[in-house]
Formats: sequence, structure tokens, C-alpha cells
Amino acid sequence: MKPKMMMKIAVDLCMTVALIFLMTYELIGQATHEWLGVAMFLLFILHHILNRKWIQNIFKGHYTVFRVLQTTFVIGVLFTMIGSMISGILLSQTVFSFLPIHEGSFLARNVHMVCAYGGYILMSVHLGFHWGMMIGIVKKHFQKQQKRTVWGLRLAALLLAGYGVFAFIKRDIGNYMVLKHHFVFFDFEEPLIFFLLDYIAVMALFVFVGHYVSILFKRYVHKRRKQTETV
Repeated sequence: MKPKMMMKIAVDLCMTVALIFLMTYELIGQATHEWLGVAMFLLFILHHILNRKWIQNIFKGHYTVFRVLQTTFVIGVLFTMIGSMISGILLSQTVFSFLPIHEGSFLARNVHMVCAYGGYILMSVHLGFHWGMMIGIVKKHFQKQQKRTVWGLRLAALLLAGYGVFAFIKRDIGNYMVLKHHFVFFDFEEPLIFFLLDYIAVMALFVFVGHYVSILFKRYVHKRRKQTETV
């Protein structure tokens, strides 16, 4: 594997871990949450530097339905990340507390909530769009795969995604996304690992959705292309 690809995977892995822990908010402490947010934003910038060719080609080539969908999600992730960072700075009590900002905390809190939960879902789906590439890398290193192993992993992914539906409802994520609640409620007596596992399951759900939606769209595009060539 090329060093640049290894760097991309390492950055994406760090972003994924940071994203999950960011959802814990004050369960890991206000200061830790803020510093982790700064680290996430820096990783986000590095991610785009490493993938600058994609950005340079955004106005080039033919746009299929899937490419339109993929680009829309990327723009959505960009806006939620910027919204999270700006609102986070306004709400900061540690990292950016030196700034003379003392107003608009209610609006900033609402923006932060929508961007945080919306961004979590968008980034998970975006990860799912590229999951096929991750599977391809694994296949190269484990060429001899038994059918039982493959189907076992698929079943495990389906079960994890199924639990993700339950965790999504249990954690009230949908209501936070549409601001039905203006404050996030945490059970500080709950072990952190249970909270993290639920959010990992929710991420797995939307990775699962993104992955199979991308497969369906790619098959549709391939089918249309073949029909056009035949005509």
C-alpha cells in the first residue's frame, strides 16, 4: 500500500474515532470535548488536503446520479463541520474563552446541536459511500476468503445495523437533529462504554445504508450505460 493511501486511511480512522467521542459531550469533560473538536477540525482540513484532487475535479467530468448524491453529502458535511466549529467557538469555555464573545449562546447551542447530530449522520453515510474501497483493500490482503467468513461478516453487519435502529431511537437522535429538544440529556451514571457502543451502532447503521445505496446507484448507472451503448 502506498504511503499516501496509508496516510489517508490513518486520518480517516482518527476522524472516525474523534467523531464518536465528540458525541459524548460533557461525559468526557467540557475541556476535553473542546480540544477534541479542534483536533477534529484540523483532521478535517488535512483530509481535504490529502484529497485535493477530488476537489480540483469537482467541476470536471460527467455527473451521474450517484456523483450528484455523493457531492451533495460532501457539501452537507462541509457545512455541518463549519457550523459545528463556529458555534463551538461561541460556546467555548476553555479553548476560546479568551475571545470577547458573550452573546448568542442560545442560537449557537441550537446550531451546534443540529450540526453535530446532522454531521454525525452525514459523515456516517459518506463513509458508507467509500466502504467498498475499504472492502477492496481488505480483500487484497486476505485473498483466500471462505464463503462462510464473508457471509458471517455480512450477517454481523446486518445485526449491528439493526441494533443501530434501536440505538438511534433510544438516544433520541432524530429529535435532536430537528431541535425537538434544545438540550442534550445525559445519564452521568451510565458507563461511558455503553454510550459509545450505541453510537458506534448508529454509525454502523448509516455506513450500512450508505454502502448499499452506493451499490444500487452504481448498478443503475452501469445498467443505463450498457443500454446506451447497445442503442
